[in-house]
Amino acid sequence: MDTLTPEQRSEVMSKVRSKDTKPEMVVRRHLHALGFRYRLHDSRLPGHPDIVLPKWHTVIFVNGCFWHRHENCKVATMPKSNVEFWTKKFERNVTRDLREHEALEAAGWHVIVIWECEVKKQLDVLPEVIKGTTL
Repeated sequence: MDTLTPEQRSEVMSKVRSKDTKPEMVVRRHLHALGFRYRLHDSRLPGHPDIVLPKWHTVIFVNGCFWHRHENCKVATMPKSNVEFWTKKFERNVTRDLREHEALEAAGWHVIVIWECEVKKQLDVLPEVIKGTTL
C-alpha cells in the first residue's frame, strides 16, 4: 500500500525529470571540460540520446538505475504498491531502451550507457570509450 496520498504521490512524481538530471549534468560538464562538443537530446535519433557527439558518431544515455532497471543495483528496487503496474512499466522501459539502442547501432552509431550509480567511476575512461580505444 502506498504511504502517500494520491496528491502527494503526484507531487513527488511531477518532480522526476527526464532531461538535465544531476548525473547527466556531471557527464556533460566533464565532457565539455575535456574539449568534447556535443548536441543534447537530438530528436532526429531513436531514443533522443542525452548526449550526441557527431564527430565521434557516438551517443550517450545517462540512465537512472530505478527507471531503466540497472541489474544488481541497490537503487533498482521494486515499489511495494501497485506492483503489476510497475512491472509492466519497467518491462516497457527496458524493451524500448533495447530497441532504440539496436536502431542506433544499425545506423552506425556507437552507443554508450552510463548508469546513475556509476557516473563518477566511468568519467575517467569516458574519453577513451568515446574515441573507441577502450570498451
